[in-house]
Amino acid sequence: MSSSASQGSRSKMLLRQRLSQLLTCVEDMSSDDEASEEVSRTLDEAFQLCGRFIPTDAFRLHMVTWNVATAEPPEDVTSLLQLDVQPPTDLYVIGLQEVNATPVRFISDLIAEDSWSHVFMDTLAPRGFVKVTSVRMQGLLLLVFAKQIHLPYIRNIQTTYTRTGIFGYWGNKGGVSVRFSFYGHMVCFLNCHLAAHMNYALERVDEFEYILEAQDFDLYDTPQIRDHKVVFWFGDLNFRIADHGLHFLRSSINSGRLNLLWNKDQLIMMKKKEAFLQEFEEGPLNFKPTYKFDRNSDTYDTSTPKTWLGFNGKKRKPAWTDRILWRIKPKTLPSEEDEEEEKASTSTDDREDEFPILVTQDKYTSDMSYGVSDHKPVIATFSLDLRKCFDTPLVHVSPVGVWSADQDALLTYTVQEDFMSSTWDWIGLYKVGFKSAADYETFVWVRENDLPETNEVIQRSVDKDEIPLLGGQYVLGYYSTNMQSITGLSASFQILESKRAVMEGLVPEDINGLNK
Repeated sequence: MSSSASQGSRSKMLLRQRLSQLLTCVEDMSSDDEASEEVSRTLDEAFQLCGRFIPTDAFRLHMVTWNVATAEPPEDVTSLLQLDVQPPTDLYVIGLQEVNATPVRFISDLIAEDSWSHVFMDTLAPRGFVKVTSVRMQGLLLLVFAKQIHLPYIRNIQTTYTRTGIFGYWGNKGGVSVRFSFYGHMVCFLNCHLAAHMNYALERVDEFEYILEAQDFDLYDTPQIRDHKVVFWFGDLNFRIADHGLHFLRSSINSGRLNLLWNKDQLIMMKKKEAFLQEFEEGPLNFKPTYKFDRNSDTYDTSTPKTWLGFNGKKRKPAWTDRILWRIKPKTLPSEEDEEEEKASTSTDDREDEFPILVTQDKYTSDMSYGVSDHKPVIATFSLDLRKCFDTPLVHVSPVGVWSADQDALLTYTVQEDFMSSTWDWIGLYKVGFKSAADYETFVWVRENDLPETNEVIQRSVDKDEIPLLGGQYVLGYYSTNMQSITGLSASFQILESKRAVMEGLVPEDINGLNK
């Protein structure tokens, strides 16, 4: 009921927008005939648009950006993830900057997951979220999690990165991105850490434009970031508040008059000058600037850092360095007349007549409760209303019969739609609550001699020595090497506790109802 009501309200909002355009058209018409024709056309467009959005599905996206300033993660990140929010979250996207990247630490993180990835995986896995993918470039880290039920519909996952620090040869600054198809809609997430300091606003814009142009993907329909239907741009963008002095800044913040600072925010100012920045939307900055704080406090910078000559430096002025913006792929560049007061957008690509998408920002705020860094994390939540391009997994996989470690087990899989399968694909056995595609108990390769025909039922066996002795709830997942994703999941099933578990002393023997 709530989902239908939400979709209905958004349809009404779109209708109001089209009717507003209609009234403007009527005022501009010079003759009754022209006005009548334009009224008819615009009304028809408005009602068709609203009709298209009624049967869509709604998904909730939760995004976080946080410059962690080389700190170790806090023990509890539940507040940051807002785990109990309603409606429940479907996707988590977490972008971090300045993750500890000393040479020894960075090498160790390449061998095993870094501490930040661990804390998010350990928190989200018990709630049914699986890490879809991640990408890291020195201190930049981007993590994507999805509810387990969505995994077969997240396809064509690719990651890349671009260095901009020290003439493009060092990865302390730049951007990392993840792109994938979500129920057939191409989305891209770009986590950036741009040039620091007050006087480098133009350099930050140039860096961002370079990242947009430099990053490419090997799919013909989305070779670059801006080819995706939806792009989310976020990170420590390092834009500052120009002109205002420290006293005025703090006075405005303490009195809650944040609007006095918006017109001097460098990103807002640069958006007025740069056409490609105008394609990106951002919610109002109704939260305190997130930089720079004394660590473990809510107090803005009180330090007196030393300059390189040894003299006392200036305190850092508060700024909204940490931002989250989004972009819907336009047919043409938007004009000032096209800007809408309400922060909602619809994509306008050729396929949108059949498969529309609506992006609405529901929340844009910061979480002041975390103090491990001199930045506060920024949170944005979005509603993604879209019509699925497909709702059937590429592969159907299922266990056969009863499973236990007392005997070899059987499974079947069926390719339901032709795709770039490979003899390097495999089927993993996952315990319910698994953390990532690599978090399997065991796996079997798919048929080795040739690729399957569509709808052909193929059977594979799993050696009993590879099956967990203690049993529990499990699922089977078909992993596509070419698509870098799980393209089919079985329903959860029970693996029975093995008799061998008793023999090996892993569980007490039950004799006449008593544990011995």
